[in-house]
Amino acid sequence: MREVVLGKSGLRVSAVGFGGIPIQRLTEEEAVKVIQRSLDLGVTFIDTAAGYTTSQARIGKAIKGRRDGLVLATKSGMVGKEEITRDIEQSLRDMGTDTIDLFQFHGTSHKEKWEAIAAPGGAMEGVLAARGRGDIQHIGITSHSLDFALELVEEDIFETIQFPFNLVTCEPAEKLIPRARERNLGFIVMKPMCGGLYDNAELAFKFLNGYPDVVAIPGIEKAEEIEEIVALVESGATLEGAEKEKAESIAAELGKEFCRRCGYCEPCPQGVAVSTAMIFESLVKRLPDEQMAKRAPRFAENLAKCVECGECEEKCPYDLPIMERLKKVAATVEQLIGK
Repeated sequence: MREVVLGKSGLRVSAVGFGGIPIQRLTEEEAVKVIQRSLDLGVTFIDTAAGYTTSQARIGKAIKGRRDGLVLATKSGMVGKEEITRDIEQSLRDMGTDTIDLFQFHGTSHKEKWEAIAAPGGAMEGVLAARGRGDIQHIGITSHSLDFALELVEEDIFETIQFPFNLVTCEPAEKLIPRARERNLGFIVMKPMCGGLYDNAELAFKFLNGYPDVVAIPGIEKAEEIEEIVALVESGATLEGAEKEKAESIAAELGKEFCRRCGYCEPCPQGVAVSTAMIFESLVKRLPDEQMAKRAPRFAENLAKCVECGECEEKCPYDLPIMERLKKVAATVEQLIGK
């Protein structure tokens, strides 16, 4: 498969990677099979996280005896030295490897979290110590805030940045991707299918083929999914003519409700977890049913705090109908509770 170099890390990876969220929904046997099918197709980049329950351990079983030539990436949202060190050690054990090729600070979308990471005794100390021991090789970061991501790419410590980029969340093409190139950071695309809300892989990946130096990591649940995506990426075909118009039309419609997780809607004066609510349906599609069912009662209680003051909608830079969406999510949550 065509390869992409992840910026100054020098890591050479397949032009499409494997996103490790959805395999939590499968049996262990099914998960191992879909990972191994991806490897058979030439996928060499696997992305997971310490917080993805069974994902790392299943990846470890699937790659046993096939570790050579693979680039393993994982991440943690911990901000303390001890906590992130524990996550790194767990990742090494789960995946059965003596080193993690790329370790990423997970979900760093605001200044307060970054300051906690970089402070004395913070997660950065733990990560640098792990790199010194050889437990990790390269350091990256993930974010959902476009404005803050533009600040993060200026930090010399980072070799890659992972950020949402798709037909709907296309804003990174204007400043973030060009600046990442200038800074020689590898750009890893999360949510190439809009977090599971966009169902046309052909249009989604023809769009991304227009940016050949980025690497998408679609969440894969079935062998047919990665087979289709690999074929599309290998074709190099981009959106043209009527297809481009169709993609733009679908994206415009979806964009009226699609949350970019920028976080500007928060904090809610009533304590509603607005940004989480806005992606709840995407989580239902990607995470195990039992996991979402366990979350549902607590989430229903949180949603009930909404008094429809409208403050979140006033702050949303994308003019999303947040209060209407919260009502839909509440109905989804009630269905989960009733199962």
